Amino acid sequence: MKAMIITANGPPEVFQEQELPIPEPAADQLLVEVHAVSVNPVDYKIRRSGLFGYGPGSVLGFDAAGIVKKVGAAVRDFKPGDAVFYCPDFSGPGANAQYHVTTAAIVAPKPVNLSLMEAAAVPLAAMTAWDGLMERGGLRLGQTILIHGASGGVGSWAVQLAHAAGAYVFGVCSAANVALVRSLGADYVIDRRQRDFAEVVRKETAGEGVDLVYDCVGGDVVARSMDLVKPMGRIVTIVNPSGDLSLGYRKNLSLQYEFLRRRRQYLIALKALLERQIIKPVISRVLPLEQVAQAHRALEAGGGFGKIVLTVGH
Repeated sequence: MKAMIITANGPPEVFQEQELPIPEPAADQLLVEVHAVSVNPVDYKIRRSGLFGYGPGSVLGFDAAGIVKKVGAAVRDFKPGDAVFYCPDFSGPGANAQYHVTTAAIVAPKPVNLSLMEAAAVPLAAMTAWDGLMERGGLRLGQTILIHGASGGVGSWAVQLAHAAGAYVFGVCSAANVALVRSLGADYVIDRRQRDFAEVVRKETAGEGVDLVYDCVGGDVVARSMDLVKPMGRIVTIVNPSGDLSLGYRKNLSLQYEFLRRRRQYLIALKALLERQIIKPVISRVLPLEQVAQAHRALEAGGGFGKIVLTVGH
């Protein structure tokens, strides 16, 4: 099978096409014919640093959609021919290849109204948003949320999920993506270069603040947002924050650091919302797998929106 490997840890130029054997599924695994993958920031962080042990010769790619070709002896939930989507874990090769084996427990049936290309844009980012808002953030009907990085891969899902949950949504993004974030359900969109988000939130909430801050940006954003959270409120961040966080102690805030948790039940919940057209994938561009280096360059450059999807030829 064709696969895109990295020849070293370094810049995007380390990607190289290589022929590899088609893997065989273990008892609890599926062999998936991969039709599409998408790119996430964790991909380029792994490529550059060798995080999780992915060194020369490794295959990356941690969002996938495709067709089941074989099932392991212990698998009962799937059969050959099923269309599926999932987020590969970090214990083995990624899905930037024509075939991939994965533990069946983290796989879900593809939403019927999405193509395989669209489905590949969902798992990692949407599960992260679901976990951050619904599980860790405890977002409820009628609450108020401030989302930093509202147009990105995770942020664009967070805006849609918060809106669907009946929350009032403040979204912070660049000027180019204001219209997009508004279309996804944000009630108030803040151009991060033209407006001070803290000033806007204080004014619009009459000084009361928000119930939840969801940070997809990092840096000092969490520290700058603490004064905007109601006492006993919550902050969830997917990027390590910096700056003075001591105000959180004085206000009894809950600060959670979030790293991806793969749960089939998250994908099933997202599948239901996708099929009811309550949420949708946001895709900025589609490229062939062979152009994975170009996708990494674009993602690292920043300023984009949604997800970049790579299609896999057979």
